[in-house]
Amino acid sequence: MRRQLILKVLLGSAFMVVLLVDQQQNSSIPSMAPWPSSQKTPTEDPLSLSSRKFEWWVQTPHPLDLRYPYPYPFLINHPDKCEGPRGAPFLLMLVMTRPQDVVVRQAIRQTWGNETLVPGVVICRLFVLGLPQPLFAQELQTLLEEEDREYGDLLQVGFLDTYRNLTLKVLTGLEWMAQYCHTAHYVLKVDTDVFLNPSFLVQQVLQPNRPLQPNFITGHIYRNPVPLRTQGHKWYMPPELYSQNKYPAYCGGPGYVMSSSLALRILTVAKRLKAIYLEDVFVGLCLKQLGLKPTPAPPNTFLMFRKKYDLCAFRRLVLVHHFQPQELLQIWPDFLTANTTC
Repeated sequence: MRRQLILKVLLGSAFMVVLLVDQQQNSSIPSMAPWPSSQKTPTEDPLSLSSRKFEWWVQTPHPLDLRYPYPYPFLINHPDKCEGPRGAPFLLMLVMTRPQDVVVRQAIRQTWGNETLVPGVVICRLFVLGLPQPLFAQELQTLLEEEDREYGDLLQVGFLDTYRNLTLKVLTGLEWMAQYCHTAHYVLKVDTDVFLNPSFLVQQVLQPNRPLQPNFITGHIYRNPVPLRTQGHKWYMPPELYSQNKYPAYCGGPGYVMSSSLALRILTVAKRLKAIYLEDVFVGLCLKQLGLKPTPAPPNTFLMFRKKYDLCAFRRLVLVHHFQPQELLQIWPDFLTANTTC
């Protein structure tokens, strides 16, 4: 049965990609919410609602407009995740993932997502995801629930999982932290297509032995970037959603880390600002509202571009973008020898 489910997921992946591309290109498609605004809580199973193609989409002024704040439910949840015998987490990893990325999540568990990589430091990991696309939704949901029973590390939230809903993923992940893991010292938002070096991040950037930094956020900092106004571009920003000529400084989306106290303040501000679909830019807008700027990381340690693997060079990095799961599995055994080789 499991093999049949996996086969269906793989066969459906191509159709999911086509559907997602069509959603991104069709300006008449509305923003995606799980049920109508007049219905504050679902009266039936949210997954059955999600399987009704387009029925539960809500018309909004613009297809890139997001519904936030909104009571999106946690459909797969682990409220006790941060209450283990090891004590409060020093670092909470919120890994942004798609429902169909079963193989990707497994590769991350076996590499940089291993919660025991940094001796003496408590790390908790959660994969944050939304609802599957309508095609094969029930089969994929069954597979997700089976995966979560085995690993206990999925956090599924009740909105459609699309690139344009990434801001909702990040904000609801922070809401989970505020509700169930407020004792964590730092929160890492990270994508799945990266190489991550948790030891360097913890020991050299966050430094467990120094006092907590209440207004701390760092990553690769973009300073005064210009909004892209070309329709059809992946990062197109319509003037009606953001009219200014420059974005405030922000940390690049593949991975950034912040203190939990700042995460709570960002959540408070986010409820008052108009959410935009570029999540890293939106976090920058929240920082600006708070009168804060990102803290520079050690130079050239958060790389937003592809870099060829080199054992000793990667030992001195936090993050490298554009790494696929098969590459991680290939280099990881070698990378673990860095402390004895370099």
